[in-house]
Amino acid sequence: MNKETKQNNENEYPQYYIDDEDKKQEETENTGDIITFKEFTLDQFQVEAIHAIERNESVVVTAQTGSGKTLIADYIIDKFMHTGKRVIYTAPIKALSNQKFRDFKKAYGEENVGIMTGDVVMNSHAPILIMTTEIYRNMLLCNDPSLEHVSYVVFDEIHYINDIERGTIWEESLIFSPETIRYLCLSATIPNAKEFAHWIESIKGHRVAVVSNKKRVVPLRHLLFDSYLGITNIENIKKHSREIEHIADYRELYHRKYRGMSYEKKKKDYKIPSHIELIKDLATGNYLPAIYFVFSRKATQDKAEELIRECNFAAPADIPIIILMYNKYITSEIKDLDSSRVLKRFLQKGVAIHHAGMLPKQKELVEELFGMSLVRVLYATETFAVGINMPAKAVCFHTLEKYDGITFRYLHTKEYFQLAGRAGRRGIDKEGYAIALYNRNRDDIEKIKIVTDKDVEPIVSQFTLSYNTVLNLLQQHNQQETEVILKKSFDYYLKKKKHGNVPVMATFYNKVRLLQKMKYVNQDYTLTEKGNFARLIYAYELQIAEFCTSGLIHEMNDVGVLTTLAAIMFEGKRGITFEKKADKKTGNSVLRLVSKNHFLFKKINVTVFNGLYPIISHWYYGGDFVKMMEYSNLLEGDYIRLFRQCIDMLKQIRRATTDYDIIQTVDRCSAKIDRDVVKVEL
Repeated sequence: MNKETKQNNENEYPQYYIDDEDKKQEETENTGDIITFKEFTLDQFQVEAIHAIERNESVVVTAQTGSGKTLIADYIIDKFMHTGKRVIYTAPIKALSNQKFRDFKKAYGEENVGIMTGDVVMNSHAPILIMTTEIYRNMLLCNDPSLEHVSYVVFDEIHYINDIERGTIWEESLIFSPETIRYLCLSATIPNAKEFAHWIESIKGHRVAVVSNKKRVVPLRHLLFDSYLGITNIENIKKHSREIEHIADYRELYHRKYRGMSYEKKKKDYKIPSHIELIKDLATGNYLPAIYFVFSRKATQDKAEELIRECNFAAPADIPIIILMYNKYITSEIKDLDSSRVLKRFLQKGVAIHHAGMLPKQKELVEELFGMSLVRVLYATETFAVGINMPAKAVCFHTLEKYDGITFRYLHTKEYFQLAGRAGRRGIDKEGYAIALYNRNRDDIEKIKIVTDKDVEPIVSQFTLSYNTVLNLLQQHNQQETEVILKKSFDYYLKKKKHGNVPVMATFYNKVRLLQKMKYVNQDYTLTEKGNFARLIYAYELQIAEFCTSGLIHEMNDVGVLTTLAAIMFEGKRGITFEKKADKKTGNSVLRLVSKNHFLFKKINVTVFNGLYPIISHWYYGGDFVKMMEYSNLLEGDYIRLFRQCIDMLKQIRRATTDYDIIQTVDRCSAKIDRDVVKVEL
């Protein structure tokens, strides 16, 4: 098929797409291929990516964990940082943004690197600017003039576009970017990378190269841990299944005879695999350090407690170093927390935990000790696998099932390989090992085979229109332009390929009608003052706008304001309890004010509000962080996240309002809650 025929077929890729023939021709013509960069010998996929960058193209890089994808981002930074152009590096989570900030400062100098997250803005005019993807999207919607000088935007972990709650942010970041900007999209595996690249080409009109590296630098073996066979593989599980069934039959007979069970047919009783036995086997086989993934914060601590009762992985010479590092990170303000004491006990046995409920300094301590190989076994939740470059010899899974907020399900292949990819240290291990506990009583071996075989799940669209986006579209575009923009979504692209032209404006008009009813939008589609305020609030925009523009904020004291904001944004997990509640007089007086606005009142959980009020009050009036832990079963990191969310929202309100009294309230509240333990230390 020649290129002209390809371009005329809408299901094929246009002329400017790099197909295999193009690559062969270019490789023949290019005699000056880059062989080394920063003392690294480049792999072919890295060379291809760099050639595409030199041609001013965007690049989608899909390569295995540890293969050197970020070296391509380093090349872009080196190329542009002294040219008057800027490079933006976006990350899906703040922890990864903070880590990149630290790394880039060491590599390029503090004066050349800035950071922008909801928590902090530092050196925002630097040539290298790191930010969360949300911040970049927000800058686009408000037409930030600093974007005029951006050459490339790096989207780390671009497969987050699959995320149900946040995927829209990535799509809008691509859709609203200026035509002059190019992209470097990094991901471990994207089965439909060419389709994804063609979508970008179709909405941006410039060439997008796809480069891939399916070969891992350190080969990865996928194994199971069975109570009867030990560390094994799926084939052996199947091969010996009949023998194991006989063992289970004997166990069943034993239970009937000696425990009084009835003789009707029962489900076979298999021995449950033990994480302790697995870790012992790993230690005996010299397969440590290991990361052991569990999908529960509480379970990380429970498992670590169980392990240190039987095992000690810290050599006597390690203890002084561990204590020295502990004292460096765990300051006087947090050393008396139960979580700090527990962590110290774990670390002195060469064991640690890592999850989002921990304080930032506790997590940094664990990461540093793990990097020094002084933590041999790390029990972690899946957030540890997002971007943090901390490989281990083995990665273990307590189960391949997780609760996703609705139901228990097996991991998606992309989720599994994101976690399993941490196994195998470059230049150290000949192989990496991904080992899942296999519980014969409940696990489905065929489903496990599908999950662990290969990543087959394509990137899909999760595009949804927020009220904030609708308001910004109304402010900056007419209806015809809006339709063109909405047709740029990945969702529309995929549906058009399958069904032909599909309508896109129905949802938009439905949201406009509600905004008109609530007085955010006039009948002529212009924004009211309230609409202009909400346009600059990027989350919970209608609730925040109702609170601030209805006059309610003027009728409350500062604690009432902060508690209302916190209650609007609170996303507590199952099982959250509050030990101390607002007294009825205080709580009810504030809630009576909130109830004046029916829309806002319906959005606030009264129980949560009454539980948060004493916490906010305690912290606002200078209360002790350790004492505050008694007010609920929230973890320390949850408190920090709550206060940082409030600080971020106060900043958004300050930018959105012209009301001097609100500005004074915002400044006063921010100063009161932004205390040392809450501050971000980078």
